[in-house]
Amino acid sequence: MIKNYIKIAWRNITKNKMYSVINIGGLAVGLAVAMLIGLWVWDELSFNKSFVNYDKLGQVQMYQTFNGERGPQLAIPLPLKKELEKYPDFEEISLASWNSEHIIANGDAKFFRNGMYVEPAFTKMMSLEMTQGIQNGLDDVHVIMLSESLAKSLFREENPIHKTIKIDNKDDLSVTGVYKDFPKNSGFSDVGHLLSWKYYEARSSWVKNSMTEWNDNSWQCYVQMAQTSNPEKVHSKIRDIVLNNVNNDRKLANPEVFIHPMSDWHLYSGVENGKMSGGRIQYVWLFGFIGLFVLILACINFMNLSTAQSEKRAKEVGIRKAVGSVRSQLINQFMSESMLTVFISFLLSLLLVFALKPWFSDLAGKTLNLPYLNVNFWIISIAFLGMTGLLAGSYPALFLSSFNTIQTLKGKLALGRFAALPRKIMVVTQFTVSVTLIIGTIIILRQIQYAKNRPLGYDTNNLIYVHMNTPELRSANFETVKSELMQTGVVENVSKSSSPVTDDWSNNSDFQWQGKDLNSHPLFNTVSINHEFASTVGMEFIQGRDFSKSFASDSAGLIINETAARVMGFEDPIGQYVTRGGFEKLQIIGVVKDMITGSPYENQRPSLYFIDKYWYSLYTIKLKASESPSVAIAKLVEAFKKLNPGSPFTYSFADMEYSKKFSSEERIGKLAGFFAILAIFISCLGIFGLASFIAEQRTKEIGVRKVLGASVSHLWQLLTKDFLQLVMISCLIAIPIAYYYLSGWLDAYQYHTEMSWWIFVASSLGAMGITLFTVSFQAIKASLMNPVNSLKSE
Repeated sequence: MIKNYIKIAWRNITKNKMYSVINIGGLAVGLAVAMLIGLWVWDELSFNKSFVNYDKLGQVQMYQTFNGERGPQLAIPLPLKKELEKYPDFEEISLASWNSEHIIANGDAKFFRNGMYVEPAFTKMMSLEMTQGIQNGLDDVHVIMLSESLAKSLFREENPIHKTIKIDNKDDLSVTGVYKDFPKNSGFSDVGHLLSWKYYEARSSWVKNSMTEWNDNSWQCYVQMAQTSNPEKVHSKIRDIVLNNVNNDRKLANPEVFIHPMSDWHLYSGVENGKMSGGRIQYVWLFGFIGLFVLILACINFMNLSTAQSEKRAKEVGIRKAVGSVRSQLINQFMSESMLTVFISFLLSLLLVFALKPWFSDLAGKTLNLPYLNVNFWIISIAFLGMTGLLAGSYPALFLSSFNTIQTLKGKLALGRFAALPRKIMVVTQFTVSVTLIIGTIIILRQIQYAKNRPLGYDTNNLIYVHMNTPELRSANFETVKSELMQTGVVENVSKSSSPVTDDWSNNSDFQWQGKDLNSHPLFNTVSINHEFASTVGMEFIQGRDFSKSFASDSAGLIINETAARVMGFEDPIGQYVTRGGFEKLQIIGVVKDMITGSPYENQRPSLYFIDKYWYSLYTIKLKASESPSVAIAKLVEAFKKLNPGSPFTYSFADMEYSKKFSSEERIGKLAGFFAILAIFISCLGIFGLASFIAEQRTKEIGVRKVLGASVSHLWQLLTKDFLQLVMISCLIAIPIAYYYLSGWLDAYQYHTEMSWWIFVASSLGAMGITLFTVSFQAIKASLMNPVNSLKSE
């Protein structure tokens, strides 16, 4: 019986070739989209799950209130770790530095790689998978553990254990272990080596002196909870540790210690009402629903075309019932057709996924792979196919098997005036989803462009950064560096600073000024710059002047931005004094326009710029506009070989660094646009099939109308108006849905665009235009048909 079902199903598929192509093509695209989104969602949901202690790991963070806003802060004071050790709720605790770049060298093999200073417990907590050496290899001072890829780059096939490497052209460290690279979908994916925390203390007096300093939040701390610990009880125990130890000024920030579990790092990093809430999980849900809806759109095509052909299948149903077939057998027959169609679509979708995977991986910013060799993948795929087949085939099977035997055999099939209603509802559903996605894509792209058009307050053109990542560069005389670079003939200006102009690396709240509200606790971005910085990056002064070597007093000068002037409440800031750290008095000499250094979607923070003798991290170099970047970089490479011999030259362009701030939203916009195009494509496939069937069904009516004098335009209008009405209804439903959800999405950004009325009108007109174009082919084709051919059988 099953063989017979499959044979008849195959005959029906090959008999109605056009409808079969539409069904199989639409379902293949829907299944391919569902699989691609499934791979993306799985990668998001499995983030960090490669760690054995995933459920018990967490990062110590603090909620603090600055500038009237409460939010989380990753950086903590070092003494907090010793206080946490007093509680049995923690099985392991490890301090850690921020991930930073180092020069790692073995002879002539030199590489810049990111790494972290960590305590010995870190390697056990993160369950490092060792390929060579020991897991607890960071107990000593001058030791290092390498990732497998870095070890191969440095030592090729040689055993690196107990071999010596040089770090930052300075110290020799012994390799104690080689671990497998952290997975790409983990928070430590770019950590290429681990350094001993003891070495950090020996190398930096700042770290050593901060072990008892509660007012310096500059480090990270990871914990592994004990098996019996209760997160809520732990929070109540540790929440006020920092509050009880900081000075009175810091107490105004109301620091509250909490443990952010690893399971929430990636997906729940948003902030709502001052607490961790939401984040990437919203996009996981969004694209999960989009994948489901795109698949449903393809299933709707199958349902619509199957039920639309009911008159053609009516006599077949009548004959089968007359010779003894029961309804369950008919349902099985129609379901077998559905399953066979879905199976063929699935095979085609695998080819589509294979072809689109590299492009989609690049678009999503991930490395996605189909697990062909994983048994679970095929089990899930089979279950997925079964559900898709049931979803697509259940309604047509129940509908077609319900026909009355006598009426179908007499050719008097009466479906009723509402027979087409389910098909119309499904078409409306298809275009509602499609129009909503179109509106969403336009809003996302407008939001990105709105932020890109925001005045920067500086000029990123021809601006590059060179980090002071070696002792030679950190200790070099600035005038010597500047002279060497200017002699290349490609440099317009050179400066140095503690942070790049496109980012915030440091902030502080320990400032006092006359008239300050003692209950306020604003947080300032703090940047150490030299005399050339403002002219190099193109800072725009609205009051006062730049730092000048002509004024010795400028060593105690201060430049502030517009927001800082408002926060301090100065009507005329020039000449006012600001005290830093309770003892250092700085005089405001200039006010500059706000510069976007953080997120371009957020309000600008107050920023302070001052001159410091030691606190510098990078050179900022302005290239001449007349020189091509490739020629300029080649000359800079030669110059830095003299300044920093034996080290690779690394740099970054300021405009490229700034553009990275839009990468997440741009990726979301591209994905939404991609899915919107596919949704429209699938919907139009269904419309095309329905239009073809209706034109075929009304062939004789069209012939009669042409004989009676109907024009082509009149017949075109007759065949297209029903579809246009359905699309108009879809637009009326989609517009409020899109407005509701997108207004909430925009409200999450402090700096955002408005939803103009033309977006909704343009999206609706676009959907109707696409529908007209799709339907018109069949409508005009039917209108131009010779009426003699359609009426000769009458």
